[in-house]
Amino acid sequence: MRRLWPVVAIASLALLGAARPTRLGDLVGVRHESLADRSRVVLERAAPAAVQVGEAAADVAAGQPARLFLDLPDTWAGRALRAPLRVGDGVVRQVRVGQNTLDTARVVLDLERTARHRVTRLASPDRIVIDVFAPSAPTEPALPMALRPVRVVVVDAGHGGRDPGAIGPDGLEEKDVTLALARALAPKLRGAGFAVVLTRRGDRTLSLAERTARAEEAGGDVFLSLHANASPHPETDGLELFTLDEHAERQTLRLAARENGVAPADVDPLQRLVAELRVSEVGERSDRLAAQVHRAIAVGMGPRWPSAREPARKRGPFRVLYLSDMPALLVEAGFVTHEGDAARLRDPDYLDALATTIARGVARFRDDAAAVVAERRP
Repeated sequence: MRRLWPVVAIASLALLGAARPTRLGDLVGVRHESLADRSRVVLERAAPAAVQVGEAAADVAAGQPARLFLDLPDTWAGRALRAPLRVGDGVVRQVRVGQNTLDTARVVLDLERTARHRVTRLASPDRIVIDVFAPSAPTEPALPMALRPVRVVVVDAGHGGRDPGAIGPDGLEEKDVTLALARALAPKLRGAGFAVVLTRRGDRTLSLAERTARAEEAGGDVFLSLHANASPHPETDGLELFTLDEHAERQTLRLAARENGVAPADVDPLQRLVAELRVSEVGERSDRLAAQVHRAIAVGMGPRWPSAREPARKRGPFRVLYLSDMPALLVEAGFVTHEGDAARLRDPDYLDALATTIARGVARFRDDAAAVVAERRP
């Protein structure tokens, strides 16, 4: 008989007819996607809950593969996955789901080999995203962040499709502004010598996980997230540039909640998650990127558009900025709720000028990074 390690055994209580305890949330879906550099499993739950992650090494003698397991307290597996989900993509062999105890569901990923992984929680709906990364070829070691050349820019037009984003009193929708700005920015960046990847080219709905996957599949070196702001105070206007930080003032938390697609009360768990991630090295590069883009906008647009003379620089816990490991900047191009800003956001000349200055700032960031690399060479 094959021996199962107790730590990753699944008791099929749900399938054996055990009575379901009250007040448990359902595990309502399990899906898998094979990406260029990783195997991704997404667990969808009916309500938010904690997750505990563990690993078990392979046991060749017992025929046991390496495993990654997730315990979901206060969760009922039910009929989420009656039979193992076969994957076989060279990273994950299969996914198994069962009821470990009466009030804890367990998900086990049988791995083809030991591999690095990342677990991310998303809200609305509540999901757990497990990325298991394919081992890098030994002939291609990753360069330290400070030594990486800046060649590929990922431009992410926020919102889209079923998600309009902020809507102004005259009907201007954020998703239209961000797409127009992305389309203006792409050729400017290409003209400056960058390879450019757009996460969306049309009016379509994209999850944050999908945006991140596209950015990382492209091997991006810079991530630009484009948005438009809104305020209950119609006199509020201007450009704002955000870099990642788990700490933020209440006003920024409200904005982060809207851009993250969650209720404001749900930002606190997000902050705790951000604090656990390794953002210090990327954060420094992001600050340099923000400084160059800020300077380019202020100098290049200020004479014609006074509202852009001094863009605000802020920090906030934006999910789209920390789901990837590259320097990232979120640009709020103006307020759709301000009459003057809304008119400018509809103006192709304004968007063209803003795109020009953003591209100029990114190019200066690239050149500064290259100079640092040159100084460090023996």
